[in-house]
Formats: sequence, C-alpha cells, structure tokens
Amino acid sequence: MNAADLRLIFAGTPDFAAAHLQALLDAKLNVVAVYTQPDRPAGRGHKLAMSAVKQLALQHELPVSQPASLKSPEAQAELAALKPDLMVVVAYGLILPQSVLDIPRLGCINSHASLLPRWRGAAPIQRAIEAGDSQSGVTIMQMEAGLDTGPMLLKQQTAISPEDTGGSLHDRLALLGATALPEAINGLAQGTLSVEVQDDAQACYAHKLSKADGLIDWQLPAAVLVDRIRAFNPWPLTQARLQDTVIKLWAAELSDNPSSGQPGEILAADRNGLVVACGDGALRLIRMQLPGGKPLTFADLYNARRDQFTPGLLLENGQ
Repeated sequence: MNAADLRLIFAGTPDFAAAHLQALLDAKLNVVAVYTQPDRPAGRGHKLAMSAVKQLALQHELPVSQPASLKSPEAQAELAALKPDLMVVVAYGLILPQSVLDIPRLGCINSHASLLPRWRGAAPIQRAIEAGDSQSGVTIMQMEAGLDTGPMLLKQQTAISPEDTGGSLHDRLALLGATALPEAINGLAQGTLSVEVQDDAQACYAHKLSKADGLIDWQLPAAVLVDRIRAFNPWPLTQARLQDTVIKLWAAELSDNPSSGQPGEILAADRNGLVVACGDGALRLIRMQLPGGKPLTFADLYNARRDQFTPGLLLENGQ
C-alpha cells in the first residue's frame, strides 16, 4: 500500500508536534482529522489560546477535535467513525487507552524525543542534557498501553554539544522527528520497517518539569549545575538569589578558578563572567537576567552593576 492512501489521524499539541504535522502536510499525506488539547488560558489576560497544532490545522482547513479525554465511549465512537488506518501521536498530552490504540487498522505510532529506551516520559529533552548525555534523538515507535514502551520502528540521532540548551535541542529534534515521521509511515505502509523491541533494563524515567527544577543547589558539583542551567533554558530557568534579588541564570560554563570559597560564594566578577564556588569546583555565569530586565551577558551587567556582584557575597537558591 502507498502511504498517500492511508487515512491518518494526527494527535498533538505544542510546537514540537506542529512541526510533525507540517511534515505530513508537506508530504501530501492524507490527514483526515486532527486531535489536540482543549484551548487553555494563557498570557497575562488569561484568554483562551489555541495550541500550535490547532492553529496549523485551521490554516489548512483540517477538521479539529478537542476532547478533554479519550476514555469516554462517545469520544471513541467519534474517532472510530473516521475509519483511520493509522493514528500519529506527537506530544499530545492525553493518555490513549487500549481501546483507542486498537481503533486504527495499523494501530498508533508516536514520535518521541529520545533514543529509546534511554528516556521515557514527559521531559526527555531536558533530562538528557541534565544527565550529561552526549547523544539524543527521535524514536518513532508503535504505541502500546505502557508509557513509551512500544516496539521501535525508526531512530534518528544527533549529538548533544556543550552549547546545547533545552531550547536548541528541542528545536533540532522537532526537525529531526518531522523528517523521520513520513519515512516511518511510508515504511509502515509498505511493510519494510524492522521492528526492535525495547530493552526495559536500559530505560530511565524523564520526570515532568516543574518550577522546582529551577531552584539551584550550590552544594552540587559545578559540572552538574552547568548541565542543569543548560537543560532548563528556556524553562523553567535556573534561579539564584543574591541578597533580595532573584536572578535567572541563562548560561554558564566551568571555571578553572580554584574553588576556595563556600558553595554559592562569589569568587570573582569581571567582564568574563561571575565565578561562583560549588560543592566541587566552580562555575562561571555568563548570561543572566535581573528582575524586570531582559537576559544579558554578564559583561553588560557588570558595566552597570559591578557593586552588586562583590566577591565574598553569597548566592543562595532562588526561592
């Protein structure tokens, strides 16, 4: 069978998913309906906002469904009435019960932002950087009832560079997954994919991000904190408190300054950055954000506020 002959349902919500939907449209595949999360309040005015996937679907005049759950018989009957051959799920945000997974003739497939089985769960991109992984990627898998446990159909990998942040890796993996997805669907339609069962013993759980992840602990080694600052950029952003000022930390690097101070102590401050002692070693903060301001290099902050960053002062956590 040709992939273009398949009746596809696409289910996804954020920008990462929208990149995949765009790839299906560019490949001229037959998307008969789009499922996405209900509109949510957003911004200072808390006005209802459409998901990135919904916006794209409406631009292409695709039918959009936004059930609060897929567990009800009514929602499942509506989906079954579309007579899908395949359901493509990317960062949808709703659990698909087995009764839904069984509806499409070829089942459901998922594009997951990890080289499975390495990181299963909600935040694989950030957890990979936080853990100091050197590789990441995208896995297209056949979905089953377990969380990201299904057989793997196709993988694409990319190196994680020391400069990568959660944001930059997210964007690269979105493009990587968008490229891999039509290829996987074509292989599935033609029966040419080799299925690989996951090794559960190699799996880690990528816990969902929360604001608490951004609270820094200066007792940790400098190398760990540098990776966390990268991983949590642009959200939830690592934060530290200097006296009464909460500072958002956007970028840092390891420092070769001898760490003779207590954890959190400012060891040096100049146009090259703010050097802070950690539990093991020291790091250099090179991009920061003060309340009410925008992210700036420390060189720019130092020019205007050098008295605020006196060596000997203590940075604490961001609470």
